[in-house]
Amino acid sequence: MTGDTPGCQACGLKDAEGANFCPSCGEQLANREDEATDSFEVLPTSPHEEDRERFPQGCGLFVVDSGPKAGSRYGLESDLTTVGRHRSADIFLDDVTVSRCHVEVDRSGDRYVVRDVGSLNGTYLNRDRIESGELHDGDELQIGRFKLVFFHGTAT
Repeated sequence: MTGDTPGCQACGLKDAEGANFCPSCGEQLANREDEATDSFEVLPTSPHEEDRERFPQGCGLFVVDSGPKAGSRYGLESDLTTVGRHRSADIFLDDVTVSRCHVEVDRSGDRYVVRDVGSLNGTYLNRDRIESGELHDGDELQIGRFKLVFFHGTAT
């Protein structure tokens, strides 16, 4: 990126001075030319294989790959799992980039569907902004600064 005001490489929006994330699409921004766009390490799915054994067969699992709670694991055993910044959320993500009621994950048998419930910053599934989408093994869900990888207990 060149010039005094760097823009978002994903959507082209000019960011505010010192911003770390695009206010439009949530993409991480570089504040200097020598910074990488993504400051997290993308991990292969294989290190999390042992996590599948900790949850019942057929149960979904989120592993936080980046963000303030990197390494945290959440089993999706309920029919409805709420995610947000409100203390009553099933998965509490305490960061201003997360809405109080950000997403819900509906479980129907072995199928998981994530639905944005009116968040301010949006929800991204595999880097695409979504209102709702079905989760598949290895999918990346971005909620604010948090990137969660979805694993399914029945995957081989």
